[in-house]
Amino acid sequence: MNKTITDTILMVRPANFGYNAETAENNSFQSNDGADQLDKIRAAALGEFDNMVTELRRYDIEVIVIEDTDSPIKNDAVFPNNWLSTHSNGHIITYPMYAESRRIERREDIVDQLTQSYGYNKRYGFEYLEADEQFLEGTGSMIIDRDYGFIYACLSPRTDIRTLEKFAVLERYRKLIFHAYDRNGELIYHTNVMMALGVDIAIVCLDTVTDVGERQELVKALEESNKTIIEISLDQMEQFAGNMLQVKSKLGEKYLVMSQAAFDSLKIKQIDTIQNHSKIISIPIPTIEKYGGGSVRCMMAEIYKPDNQ
Repeated sequence: MNKTITDTILMVRPANFGYNAETAENNSFQSNDGADQLDKIRAAALGEFDNMVTELRRYDIEVIVIEDTDSPIKNDAVFPNNWLSTHSNGHIITYPMYAESRRIERREDIVDQLTQSYGYNKRYGFEYLEADEQFLEGTGSMIIDRDYGFIYACLSPRTDIRTLEKFAVLERYRKLIFHAYDRNGELIYHTNVMMALGVDIAIVCLDTVTDVGERQELVKALEESNKTIIEISLDQMEQFAGNMLQVKSKLGEKYLVMSQAAFDSLKIKQIDTIQNHSKIISIPIPTIEKYGGGSVRCMMAEIYKPDNQ
C-alpha cells in the first residue's frame, strides 16, 4: 500500500498575496492586523514561499512551482489544494469554492500542464455546483486516506455533504462525516486545520468534535486503519498543528511537513511519537499564516501520478 503520501507536490508562487476579507467571514485563523501594508506583506510572503520550496527540495521532495499571474489579483493563490486534486487512477479534479474571489484561482493552463506531464486521462469539474451554493474545497475539505479508501470531513459552509457524496461515489471512497467547532463554537472551516493524516499516524484535535458519538466514530475509524493517534489541543490547533502533510522523498523517506509555529506548539512527547513514524520538516511561514489563515499543508497540492506511468 502506501498510496496515501506522494513524493511530488505542486505549489503556486503568489504574485499578490494578502488578507482576504471575504474568506475571513468563516476563517477564524485570519488576522487583518496591519493588513494595509500590502508591499511589505507580499514581499514577506514571497520570501517564506521561496524558503519553503528550497527546504522541501533539500530533502529530495519534488516540487513543481507554478507562477501566479499578476492579473487578476488572487490573494489566496498560494493555497492550490483547495481547487485541485490529482489521483493515481488517472483522474484530475477541480472544485467549487465558497468565496467568489477565490474561484479565479482555478487555471486550466495548470490542469493542461499536469495532464501533458503525467498523462491524466479523466478530467472532472465540480465547479458547476457553485450556482447551487454547494461547495467542496478539495483537500482542505477532505482528508483522504488513499490506502484504506476513506474520506474524513467536517461539515462547514465550505464542505457540503451533497458535493462530498458526489466525490465519494466518483472516486469510490467511503466517508466519515462529523462536525468540528472552534473555541467560540463556530464550525471549523476546513477539515485540514483540525486533522492531518499520514501512512500510520493521525494528528487530530478531538476536542473540536463535541458530539461524543461522532468523536468515538472518528477514533474508531482511525484505529481500524492502523493509525497511531496524536491528539492536539485547541491551543495547538490554533498554531496550525493540525495543518500538516506527510510526504516522501524520491527514495521513499517519510517526512511530516509543518510550520515552525506548529512545531513550536508541540510537546516533547508528541514530537517523539511523530518521530517514531516520520522525520519532521518545520518551516517558518508567519506572514502567510497570519493573513492567509492557512499553513503549509494548504500550500501543497499533492501530485499523484497515474498508476500506468
